[in-house]
Amino acid sequence: MAKRISRGLKTLLENIEDASLPSATPAEIMDGEKIFNLEIDKVIPDPEQPRKHFGEREQEELENSIRVHGIIQPLIVTPSESGYMIVAGERRYRAAQKLGLTSVPAIVKKLDARKRREISLIENLQREDLNPIEEAEALSEYAALYNLTQEEVAHRVGKARSSVANTIRLLGLDEEVKELVRQNRLSAGHARAILPVDSKEAQREFAYKACDGQMSVRELELKVKYYLNPELAPKRLKPDEKLRLTLEMKNLVDDMKRIFSTKVKIVGNDSKGRIYIDYYTKDDLQRIYELMEQLKK
Repeated sequence: MAKRISRGLKTLLENIEDASLPSATPAEIMDGEKIFNLEIDKVIPDPEQPRKHFGEREQEELENSIRVHGIIQPLIVTPSESGYMIVAGERRYRAAQKLGLTSVPAIVKKLDARKRREISLIENLQREDLNPIEEAEALSEYAALYNLTQEEVAHRVGKARSSVANTIRLLGLDEEVKELVRQNRLSAGHARAILPVDSKEAQREFAYKACDGQMSVRELELKVKYYLNPELAPKRLKPDEKLRLTLEMKNLVDDMKRIFSTKVKIVGNDSKGRIYIDYYTKDDLQRIYELMEQLKK
């Protein structure tokens, strides 16, 4: 049995007229809304449902939850020629079908196509498991539906304007890169790091090198930075330069060992690193200090 209605959807439904169901009485009234138990055979999915990807693992978890607790949040439907079209709750409907339920709790409203689309989009945007590309597509479509600015969209969905803007920007990525994000093989952070790259081919190359945890966001950001600004990239030493550098650092260590008469270690390269000078007693430290004083003179 239904037990709650999400706040965002409740706000959208407040001023929308209930559809008349002459042969049915509500099973309960929750938050001022009539909840009906509808025969599942009379409920049909919306062919224009904005959500296209239903993760198998998440769907299985929902089925397990419904098996134990029932459908906690009612579907939202609107009358259609062949029954009741789902406006919000297709995942719950699919789970109910899989479990062999004969009815589902639902709120029945009179909705035109535009309002139906808005509620579907809002419900999708409130999902916790929404991947960044699905979110970007929903936000973009919502803005187009009502000719809204990104700031207006942010206000309506309860997000920061910068968050909305950064998310919608992901739609400019190459299709293969977006698919990697949809499949959760590439995070939103990785995807945003690739955005400054204009070349679709280069975007794909970066994405495949970074996906599946092969590279951190920070590492990818650096690689993109050096791709866009080659002059900033660390210079690669030629083999003979590396050998000379190694010999120079080895000679430096040997000289310091001889001067300080103790163990000396260098960690790093010619650009940065650390020098470790060991001392083993208080007298040893005093001796090194006196040597330093003499060198200063």
